[in-house]
Amino acid sequence: MPNAATILAPEAQAYLEHLRVQRRLAPRTLALYRDALGRLAALGQRDGVELLKLQPHQARRWLAQLHGQQDLAPRSLALLLSAWRGWYRWLGREQLVSLNPIDGLRPPKAAKPLPKALAVDDAVQLADFQGGHADRRLEARDACIVELLYGCGLRVAELVGLDLQAHRDAQAWVDLASAEAQVLGKGSKRRSVPLGAAALRALRTWLDLRGELARPQEQALFVGLRGARLGAAQVRVLLKARALQAGLPTHVHPHMLRHSFASHLLQSSGDLRGVQELLGHANISTTQVYTKLDFQHLAKVYDAAHPRAKKR
Repeated sequence: MPNAATILAPEAQAYLEHLRVQRRLAPRTLALYRDALGRLAALGQRDGVELLKLQPHQARRWLAQLHGQQDLAPRSLALLLSAWRGWYRWLGREQLVSLNPIDGLRPPKAAKPLPKALAVDDAVQLADFQGGHADRRLEARDACIVELLYGCGLRVAELVGLDLQAHRDAQAWVDLASAEAQVLGKGSKRRSVPLGAAALRALRTWLDLRGELARPQEQALFVGLRGARLGAAQVRVLLKARALQAGLPTHVHPHMLRHSFASHLLQSSGDLRGVQELLGHANISTTQVYTKLDFQHLAKVYDAAHPRAKKR
């Protein structure tokens, strides 16, 4: 970290003034740039390196030191490199340097965060919850939405894109006779998703009441109080509210139910390829992230139950 003894070169001060006046950066962003240039100045002062003559191999060594010794995260390193690269680019335009020593430097790749999934008991508690609405039509609709998100692993865009049935212009629909949903996923790829017994029951209950809300010619499976197709934002709001009513301890969003579907199915079946098909993933590596969630689950079971895991 730069300290009080770190002095920014006049060229760095001029660059910050350029960012403030010409680029009109916000004070918070300017502070980040100032901190990044302060780190660079501190490294130069420590090693006796003139920053206007910095070489790529020296910058690369500093980057490695910041990552290894100061344990800066990849995202923090990326912000530093961006600020440094911008300064040297400006110095080049001002003809103060002949090369940009930061060009070509990349921070280490950040680990992809694991998707957030509900515990099995919490997901079942949400799916079984009843009584969120006094209006039985909205209650049936919202219960059906939860069932399709968790029971079928649909994306929210796939859910709201479902039509009541197949028709000439339909891109996605439900087929009760075959117990399937024809879903239009990413890249306009259609896939068939099986509807389990719970999903079929929820669909039939909702369809018995849907006509009381839907406009006469509305094709959408899920509609709002005005009778038109529900949007993704509306689904997010109603799901958040329903999860709170059900007593879940965390904020629930639609994609969390998709993650829960995948994780719980993989825990039970171990069939990675099957889960890939159900989710509509083009690449198996996208599905493999759920194996890490499965391992985390097993590790928690071990820590809680195995006598050799307990501290003496």
